[in-house]
Amino acid sequence: MLLVIDVGNTHTVIGVFEGQTLIRDWRIHTESAMTADEFHLIVSLLVREAGIKSDSIEKTVISCVVPPLVNMLTAFCRTYTNQRPLWVSPQNIKMPILYGNPHEVGADRLVNAVAAYQKYGTSLIVIDFGTATTFDVISDQGEYIGGAISPGIGIAADALFSKASKLPRVEFQLPPQVIGTNTADSMKSGILFGYAELVDGMVNRIQSEMLPARPKVIATGGMATIMKDISKTIEAVESGLTLEGLRIIGQQSE
Repeated sequence: MLLVIDVGNTHTVIGVFEGQTLIRDWRIHTESAMTADEFHLIVSLLVREAGIKSDSIEKTVISCVVPPLVNMLTAFCRTYTNQRPLWVSPQNIKMPILYGNPHEVGADRLVNAVAAYQKYGTSLIVIDFGTATTFDVISDQGEYIGGAISPGIGIAADALFSKASKLPRVEFQLPPQVIGTNTADSMKSGILFGYAELVDGMVNRIQSEMLPARPKVIATGGMATIMKDISKTIEAVESGLTLEGLRIIGQQSE
């Protein structure tokens, strides 16, 4: 079996594959001060609850955008799986990276690009609604071209709450209309419909730079389903994109 771990700034997603089948996956909070022993305790409880034997893990693939956790995860793998993990980097993915400095591209962005191109085999714009909202662009030939990064929806909402003393925290639910008739609905409208316009505007600008190609637009991340309902440009939601990309990279390295 293959253990895959995607460490983001806010959440860490863990999955176990048997061949090409995702057996189970879990989402936990990312804790930058977590020790290898603590991480082992969490993982062992999760896999045990799923009926997966820990000694059946044959390989571990990790993408991480939180540098303080690299040593911890390396220690976890060496101590509890008797393996060296495969870290996602430009050197171990089979995709040309046209970025000025490939090492500046977040591992999660590369993983999403690999998985998206493997599935669709055409030019793509991959939008990931995470701590940041990222736009990653892949050519018809399967080259990672580049993209754009904007503050995530959660960051925007937290900034609004923390900097404007009279504004409350709100749930990310669509209001009944764009014109809010109370403060909570006004905030929901500004954040969600505002981000939909950001997404559509960025997609239109990226597509204009890629002509004559017509890239397919897909979305992933926690807010992808909500945003697809109000965006004019998102064509599909791929909720398991990152874990699937880690599986592909793990199998390509064999």
